[in-house]
Amino acid sequence: MMGTPPTQETPMQLELSAEDAAFRDEMRTFFTTQVPQEIRDAVAARRELTKEQVVESQRILNEHGLAVPHWPTEWGGRDWTELQRHIWNEELQRANVPIPLAFNASMIGPVLAQFGSQEQKEKFLPKTASLEIWWSQGFSEPDAGSDLASLRTTAVRDGDHFVVNGQKTWTTLGQYGDWIFMLVRTDPEVKKQAGISMLLIDMTTPRVTVRPIELIDGGHEVNEVWFEDVRVPAENLVGELNSGWTQAKFLLGNERVGVAPVGSTKRVLAQAKEWAGDQLSDPMVAARFAELENELLALELTALRVVAHSSDGEPHPASSVLKLKGTELQQAVSELVVDLAGPASLASGAGDESELPEWTRRATPVYLNLRKASIYGGSNEIQRQIISRTILGL
Repeated sequence: MMGTPPTQETPMQLELSAEDAAFRDEMRTFFTTQVPQEIRDAVAARRELTKEQVVESQRILNEHGLAVPHWPTEWGGRDWTELQRHIWNEELQRANVPIPLAFNASMIGPVLAQFGSQEQKEKFLPKTASLEIWWSQGFSEPDAGSDLASLRTTAVRDGDHFVVNGQKTWTTLGQYGDWIFMLVRTDPEVKKQAGISMLLIDMTTPRVTVRPIELIDGGHEVNEVWFEDVRVPAENLVGELNSGWTQAKFLLGNERVGVAPVGSTKRVLAQAKEWAGDQLSDPMVAARFAELENELLALELTALRVVAHSSDGEPHPASSVLKLKGTELQQAVSELVVDLAGPASLASGAGDESELPEWTRRATPVYLNLRKASIYGGSNEIQRQIISRTILGL
């Protein structure tokens, strides 16, 4: 399925079957012609997308059956091979198309398809795929980040409702959220993993408060969310009471499979070569590019091996390798761009009227924002523990 190793002059290409090559060309044509150029230009320039841009892009994909291909077919999925899913993901990133909103497509959607009641599936899955509902993730708390099982937000049964009290933090894009999927403690007397449940909460419910957290790059991407005696219908419990840890592990496993953005990192590195200009004549700069290109090639080949061994639908343990190395390379490329911009990278507050190229003004905000990449989806320290246990047998 894979071709001969690439030369330095030519990037690696897959030797696809005629059917898969036609599939790749179909994806490439669709992504480059059907998603508005304005949105794709914003992604290429590494700008923060507006809510409207994210919604518009995903709805276009969903209308053509391309938003949630990994879901069950009855809920909008496609009965694709793992290789086809990989091609879809790579071509989407290559074309600067926004990846479908992870909270919807990769997190709560698969969880509801696997664990939700029929009523929950019918109520939520179509609107989740189309982004008619924008989901937020309510997992992390001030004292429960990587040690997620230590969460303290409580949900106490009161008749036909649960009463929720507590705080969630680092809620990405929570300012746009319509609903939030939450891990809550429903039994404080048992082992901490055994007393957790998952609830779905309408964020317009009284006494749900979203407060912004200003980031070091000046953006408003994350929030803290407070719950004070919030009444949630018991029908919004996902699965059985106290089964939330099983659902959380399922969600995080699916999240990590696509968390190594090989396609977009390759694209940014190729852009960086153009931005570098005369700096490429510096042997040290050229060596950094060569090293990153080689490591990205190795990561891409690893991703293909994971694809080849994930046909049973379960995340392969090597997905932790992808997450670990993928985010390290993503950060390394962003650091290279800052170094290429030099002093101009300090002009991150400059407006569009600045004479400095946009890529230099975006260099530092992107670099700072991507510090999170080695934390979300399970910190890289946690990934090393997973790798040591499940792959190395230590």
